[in-house]
Amino acid sequence: MEISSFLHLDDYAFATDSDPSFISFSNAKKRPRFDNDSSLEDVLTNLLAFDAAVVQDKPSENAYFSSAPPQHTSFMMNSTSNYNQSTTPNSSPSRASPQPKRPRAESSPISDDSSVAGAGGRRLWVKSRSKAWWEQVDSPNYPEEEFKKDFRMSKATFDMICDELEPAVNKKDTMLRSAIPVRQRVAVCIWRLATGEALREVSKRFGLGISTCHKLVLEVCTAIRTVLMPKFIQWPDEKRLHQIKTEFELFSGIPNIGGSIYTTHIPIIAPKERAAAYFNKRHTERNQKTSYSVTVQGVVDQKGVLTDISIGYPGSMSDDQVLEKSSLSQRASRGALKNTWIAGNNSLPLTEWVLVPYSHQNLTWAQHAYNEKMGEVQRVASESFMRLKGRWSCLRKRTEMKLQDLPVVLGACCVLHNICEMRGEGLSPELKFELFDDEMAIENGVRSVNALHTRDQIAHKLLHHEAAATAFLL
Repeated sequence: MEISSFLHLDDYAFATDSDPSFISFSNAKKRPRFDNDSSLEDVLTNLLAFDAAVVQDKPSENAYFSSAPPQHTSFMMNSTSNYNQSTTPNSSPSRASPQPKRPRAESSPISDDSSVAGAGGRRLWVKSRSKAWWEQVDSPNYPEEEFKKDFRMSKATFDMICDELEPAVNKKDTMLRSAIPVRQRVAVCIWRLATGEALREVSKRFGLGISTCHKLVLEVCTAIRTVLMPKFIQWPDEKRLHQIKTEFELFSGIPNIGGSIYTTHIPIIAPKERAAAYFNKRHTERNQKTSYSVTVQGVVDQKGVLTDISIGYPGSMSDDQVLEKSSLSQRASRGALKNTWIAGNNSLPLTEWVLVPYSHQNLTWAQHAYNEKMGEVQRVASESFMRLKGRWSCLRKRTEMKLQDLPVVLGACCVLHNICEMRGEGLSPELKFELFDDEMAIENGVRSVNALHTRDQIAHKLLHHEAAATAFLL
């Protein structure tokens, strides 16, 4: 006997009348009750008989919602286990029949200002935030000077960036809410990078949620790295490299300089893992305060535009260690920097392609003149990095961003820096500061004998060139 075939046993409950042999059924969701003298065979027989009767005359699905009184099917049981089925249209059991289920009511629209219209006339609750500041800034009447002060660039440059990033960051409206416009998305990111303002304050300023602002910063920075970095950070081709060498030689007298390299540190909060690797010993000793950082190493041309960057290495690494792991070093090992110097400081070694000043004591006149000219070339890179960190103040503050997200943000800052440099966006005087990164002279600073001889020849020519120029003027 297969008991599991009684499919709608759970839909009914059993209620006994005053007569212990009478059993009535109702939809009250309760367990049946039987006399103690009833055998298991009698109980199962009764249930199966009821199942057959219900299947034979099953009411429609809308019977429970009909206004007509429901019919109750009852079975009479006597001592000889004979069953007489009777249908009593208006019989009422000892327990009241359940009320018919009501259809689900439509939710009434909310007239509060903090709700947003959605599909089917429904409204989605959203916290009301003021966008007055952004609407004012985005208006055509907003002064150009104020806009540049806020976003470190002119409106024309901002519009160009928005146009370039629109395919990557544009979102479609949904049935629940309208998408954040592209201009506002880009503005949130650039404002955050330019000011280093806390996300809570950025949220209030733009009328968006804190988590939304954080998400927008990462999304736009990722789009900048994907879309704009290949266009605005490129190693120069042959023609461009020849022009860079010519420009450097005009003001320094040193030939074949293809770029000036500099390394700076970005302060971070101590990471939970491998904190010792990011410990910056030099900054800690100088500032008497524990410091953790990541590095940004870059090569710039004669105008301060970045042509190569290496981002995100731990702050405990020295400048030459970062250089050895960079793509620039790999390019040089393949012979791509033949007959090209990269001008560095005393924290880098003298190699076949890296040219550095003399670091020993008691310099000759030629060596001293050479170091002065190398200082002018190095100043191009250090001033470019000063403008980089001056424009994007987030690089000067300890960031709470995750380490895995930091290279994306740093790369976006470098791309935006190049865009401003290429488009002639000057840096406001109040944003300028004195950039200081500790230089640590390395042991075995000479890695190439040929480079040592070439450097001596350059120093000798510089001295005679200056002497000849002085004699001519006299």
